[in-house]
Amino acid sequence: MAEVLLEVKNLHTDFITEERTVQAVNDVSFQIRRGETFGLIGESGCGKSVTCRSLIRLVKHPGKITGGEILYQGKNLLEYSEKEMRGIRGKEIGMIFQDPMTTLNPILTIKTQLVESLKDEKMTKKEKEERALELLRLVGIPSPKERLACYPHQFSGGMRQRAMIAIALASRPRLLLADEPTTALDVTIQDQIIRLLKRLKRELDMSLVLVTHDLGVASQMCDYIAVMYAGKIMETARAEVIFERPRNPYTYGLMRSIPSIAQKGKKLYSINGAPPNLNDMPKGCPFSPRCEFCEERCKKEMPPLVQVEPGHFSRCHCAEKMEHIKGRTRPEEGGALYA
Repeated sequence: MAEVLLEVKNLHTDFITEERTVQAVNDVSFQIRRGETFGLIGESGCGKSVTCRSLIRLVKHPGKITGGEILYQGKNLLEYSEKEMRGIRGKEIGMIFQDPMTTLNPILTIKTQLVESLKDEKMTKKEKEERALELLRLVGIPSPKERLACYPHQFSGGMRQRAMIAIALASRPRLLLADEPTTALDVTIQDQIIRLLKRLKRELDMSLVLVTHDLGVASQMCDYIAVMYAGKIMETARAEVIFERPRNPYTYGLMRSIPSIAQKGKKLYSINGAPPNLNDMPKGCPFSPRCEFCEERCKKEMPPLVQVEPGHFSRCHCAEKMEHIKGRTRPEEGGALYA
């Protein structure tokens, strides 16, 4: 097996105010190996983006990492000074933020923003400009030389996303964090961005963390998947195992919510209710108020994350009830989960 590049152990990230403390990331653990794509999936507000930002310590007040370890190549990033972390962000671990229109600086050209992202102090100004041009070519932006002088508002949504990817790759990071890289893009552009990320990951030999609520995207991209809900990991396994044999009611509900051609004329399925308010969490399993498999103990006891088969972990008292349930077949290269 490939070596472990990043290991997260019992990570806790809280948002602390005078009135209350909200646990946005609650006892999260996972590993990312060199060259693999790891997916964090779940509904909005489940803690995916906060987890991603915690990995490079970009959670700001009132947010605070209150426990756990983030081991990058065996060294705990939580013990690094802020100056040391600036050497990690961008250079070792890059990040594509969720909304390129609000992340890119509207008053600076794309060229300026690309050059600012280059961490190699030995590069001359001309070399940095040549590298910026090379990056736009790498991500497939047409007429890259002319586009360097453009401002973000002069780019389409897909081109802004490509520019964000170029900035994240500027210093050739070993690990790329992609926070909802296809959100708000139409399906054609989504497919282009997915193919671009897969190509760049292969060509640059880097690992990728993909944050998404879209199981169709996750099915095409990920080697391993962790399903999050209310700040906790509910299920984790290899992607093909998750899709074919889900062993958590929440994962199963997400899969059933995906439209299918085979269900033409039938009412679309949706999970009843809404995610819990983090200020007022259920006493037992956080998914129990919405779960069709719920038992009395689910309302009283938080289930541990246990191994249900080799390499497959689920946080559910009723995981054994789901042995007979089949999920969705993972598509072949270029396929779609909902086809």
